[in-house]
Amino acid sequence: MAEKRVYFFGNGKAEGNAKMKELLGGKGANLAEMTNLGVPVPPGFTIATKVCGEYYKSGGKWPKGLAEEVAANLAKLEKAMGMRLGDPERPLLVSVRSGAASSMPGMMDTVLNLGLNDDVIEGIIRKTGNPRFAWDIYRRFIDMFGDVVMGCDHEYFEEKIHAAKKKAGVEVDSELSAEQLHAVVEEYKKVYKQHVGKMFPQDGMDQLKHAIDAVFGSWNGARAVRYRELNKITGLLGTAVNVQAMVFGNMGEDCGTGVCFTRNPSTGQKEFYGEFLMNAQGEDVVAGIRTPIELSKLNKVMPKAYKELTRLMTRLEKHYKDMQDMEFTIQEKKLYILQTRTGKRTAPAAVRIAVDMVNERLIPKKDAVMRVTPDQLDQLLHPHFDAKAKRDVIASGLPASPGAAVGQVVFTADTAEEWRDKGKKVILVRKETSPEDIGGMDAAEGILTAFGGMTSHAAVVARGMGKCCVAGVAGLNIDYVTKKFTTGKVTVKEGDWISLDGSKGEVIKGQVPTVEPELSGEFGKFMKICDQIRTLGIRTNADTPADSKRARDFGAEGIGLTRTEHMFFEGDRIWPVRQMILAADDYAAMLTNLDMAENDKARKAVEKEYSVAKKQFEGALKQLLPLQRGDFEGIFTAMAGLPVTVRLLDPPLHEFLPQDAASQAEMARRLGVKPKVVQEKVASLHEFNPMLGHRGCRLSITYPAIARMQGRAIIEAALNVKKKGKKVLPEIMIPLVGTVAELKIVKDDIVDEINAVFKERKAKIPYMVGTMIEVPRAALTADEIATEAQFFSFGTNDLTQMTMGFSRDDAGKFLGEYVRKGIYKDDPFQKLDQTGVGKLVEMGTKLGRKVRKNLKVGICGEHGGEPSSIEFCHRVGMNYVSCSPFRVPIARLAAAQAAVRNK
Repeated sequence: MAEKRVYFFGNGKAEGNAKMKELLGGKGANLAEMTNLGVPVPPGFTIATKVCGEYYKSGGKWPKGLAEEVAANLAKLEKAMGMRLGDPERPLLVSVRSGAASSMPGMMDTVLNLGLNDDVIEGIIRKTGNPRFAWDIYRRFIDMFGDVVMGCDHEYFEEKIHAAKKKAGVEVDSELSAEQLHAVVEEYKKVYKQHVGKMFPQDGMDQLKHAIDAVFGSWNGARAVRYRELNKITGLLGTAVNVQAMVFGNMGEDCGTGVCFTRNPSTGQKEFYGEFLMNAQGEDVVAGIRTPIELSKLNKVMPKAYKELTRLMTRLEKHYKDMQDMEFTIQEKKLYILQTRTGKRTAPAAVRIAVDMVNERLIPKKDAVMRVTPDQLDQLLHPHFDAKAKRDVIASGLPASPGAAVGQVVFTADTAEEWRDKGKKVILVRKETSPEDIGGMDAAEGILTAFGGMTSHAAVVARGMGKCCVAGVAGLNIDYVTKKFTTGKVTVKEGDWISLDGSKGEVIKGQVPTVEPELSGEFGKFMKICDQIRTLGIRTNADTPADSKRARDFGAEGIGLTRTEHMFFEGDRIWPVRQMILAADDYAAMLTNLDMAENDKARKAVEKEYSVAKKQFEGALKQLLPLQRGDFEGIFTAMAGLPVTVRLLDPPLHEFLPQDAASQAEMARRLGVKPKVVQEKVASLHEFNPMLGHRGCRLSITYPAIARMQGRAIIEAALNVKKKGKKVLPEIMIPLVGTVAELKIVKDDIVDEINAVFKERKAKIPYMVGTMIEVPRAALTADEIATEAQFFSFGTNDLTQMTMGFSRDDAGKFLGEYVRKGIYKDDPFQKLDQTGVGKLVEMGTKLGRKVRKNLKVGICGEHGGEPSSIEFCHRVGMNYVSCSPFRVPIARLAAAQAAVRNK
């Protein structure tokens, strides 16, 4: 039996269902599902997604047997409709639409009204008695077929209809008479012949084959490829092709078309939301060519159809258990549903819908956490406009996608991308957007359009991207040639600054200041649901009390990384650090000489120099001790009751010294030494590869007094905060160990110093000493290292560099090409390389816990805030991940999603 490639739906029965999304695409699977549910869906058939892959493999040829299957299913469709393709007396017209397994709105091609020719059009006029309708759909078909299928640019057709409207003295297409539209059709045929090189095709099957080819071809079109890249859509077989009987919303005033959502896609509010146009085709609504009417007003225009539509909306949302985005057409008062799919929504809407559906008992909590993406949650953390700031509102439109956007005006997608690449923030201004603008929409901070409604291309795509959008601004006159727009008496040129308030639909002249968001209400409820499901702890990387408090407010359960070197750069404290560095080498050298002295005479010869060096070195450390202690007190207070991991000094010492001559002279003056001394010190500390140089635990071994000072500062601060009645849980982390011997030497020094503090203060506090695993050898010998370490924290930034064998500072020159060519699936500094670096992490965790069963394991590299890396950490059984404060909510969500996926 031949392999089935085409699936029919119609007359209340379909050969597919919603579970066949991978094979039938989202649109085809849902058309089949709705047909089986008894929803009024025009019949048709779906060519499976796998055929698209076969089409490309064969160099653009149909696989054997496909033509016969298409013909057989077309015959079924003709029988179901009682019509035939190309028959003037009983004309069947069809739409040919794409439909991948993942929704890609507007990114692939569609052809409507297929089956029209010179004979059929006369038959339609006789049958409907409506010549205006007939000539209108014919001119639309020639335009769409010419543009989409044969590559004859839409603008050539637009020129002709604009000329016709100008001649007739009318503003919109619907005002042209039947005779005028007939004349437009004849002009369109001339345009087609001129640019395609042959007459417009009259055979319906020929039209259908070319249209199917065009849909397959659009799968690898520039805009579709770009959309998949931006949305990280991979692994799909291709697009399905849906051939469906046409129903018409433009046959007269008892006809219409629209787009509707079962909930508000901008706010998430539970209300029927959408737009419609009477006497129009669906493309008129989504393309933004005419500004549509609010859905609720359909109740007055056509109450019976509105009642049926809202009944079906409610039913389909309950069936799919998610907010639905639906397209409908009313033909001669009869309602048809053309499509339903999971609706794109803004971040606030996604959170609200998830919480509401749990409260409505429509979905369980585990489903709710999967309804919000980490990227959407990230959008909620973005700033919004300061309510107190003055606004020079120059225009108002529809609040198509909420948020605040500030940028310089540009008028083309290419310019938006070019300016973005130069570091500029831009607002893309268009009469209406089209799928070709996808790259520019991604590059822009926000989008402004003169035409279109809340369900236009600009609005839908902007909401999916989390971009602010103001659409349908009446009176916005855009001139692409002179690169400016006017609204009222205001003129705005390319490069001028404007601000968009996507929540109010306002266009504001100049730059409006923004404020940080407050996260409460539905956001808080949603995060509680995430916390009930996740098992992975979430900590933060924080170096200041302010960052610590912010992270705690975002739900952090402790600090996984405090970088003490960041504290050294604050204010004037860099000077005692530099004083310490100047004395450090002399002190270490004299100490070595003392140890190597063969007799008392030799010892006395170096004691004086040793005494001076020691005094200078310890004097600098004494200045740093109270500063470090104060920093730790602030952090411990902000994180009272939660663990705080403090990493000892990690970077090489040369990073604290000035590299240019003028700054070196200033350092010499302030520290009372000759410039030559500073210059020689900078030269002596120079390293060919600092990442692999004198840093981390190597500093603590060479200069144990530094580690002792830091250990003392941590414990003294902890005791001071404890004295105030707060619980403190300090964890001291020794960086860059490669052998257990290194760890033991540094740990013994720290423990010795801590015991001295306990003795002095006559008080104790629990603490832990662990290490940062960032050297591959440490991961390979983790069982040895665990004999001394009470916890591991994987520093995946450096572990990635050392394992991969390239520096992140230099890898940018080639990594992009590596990702494009598939050598690496992702940039390993953005997403953890699970098959390489990840093996070391997993191995280190297992080896460590063989020796110390209760070993606490976490990750503190930048991967700790990246969702796929967080899921990996969940799978290998880590205790926590640590990330920057603003990534904490995202990590909480990602950890919950990991728990659901891996249950």
